[in-house]
Amino acid sequence: MAKYTRIQVCNKIFETGILPIFYHPDAEVMQNVLKACYNGGIRVFEFTNRGDFAHEVFTQLVKWAAVECPEVILGVGTVVDAGTASLYIQNGANFVVGPSLNPDIFKVCNRRQIAYVPGCGSVSEIGFAQELGAEIVKIFPGGNVGGPSFVKNVKAPMPWTRIIVTGGVETTEENLSQWFKAGVDCVGIGSSLFPKELIAGKKWDEITELCKNIIAIIAKLKNKQA
Repeated sequence: MAKYTRIQVCNKIFETGILPIFYHPDAEVMQNVLKACYNGGIRVFEFTNRGDFAHEVFTQLVKWAAVECPEVILGVGTVVDAGTASLYIQNGANFVVGPSLNPDIFKVCNRRQIAYVPGCGSVSEIGFAQELGAEIVKIFPGGNVGGPSFVKNVKAPMPWTRIIVTGGVETTEENLSQWFKAGVDCVGIGSSLFPKELIAGKKWDEITELCKNIIAIIAKLKNKQA
């Protein structure tokens, strides 16, 4: 069962402005990556549902994190059907993220008062997601559907829209600045936050420093906009 309410989840996403996205079939690697992010100030983390028996790795991670990273809010991503959402919710997912929008997932998540962040690539999809109860929508793939310009043009007629963008986000201040100036509330970052060479070399401290740096950049960008 979810440890945090969907309001708590959404508020923490808005507060930190970054959602790390990662999956590895080795539970020990997942633990080290999560701990590295946690040490870097991350408090919301998306476990990506990829690979056979991924839910078993997630279950181990949830139990481990309850002791080692007690303040982290764990959720699951790459969920495209209601059955998968139900499985992860039963195993402790606090939120569900998808690359696409599925009304059946809304039914499952709304019934349990769990945040569902659907992937949207058009204004119509964003509006439909909001009708179904989305507090936040995910623009995906951000770099392909129009980039920061798309976000800015969505926010103009629909300023109430809260947006996470994934795909096309980098760890540089220049790139992050473009997204936050356009109006995103949070950025989802995967491969650029977790380079293969750092994972293979078990350079957990470098991931921690990357997280600290990104959080500092985002805090500065948000202060400028305040």
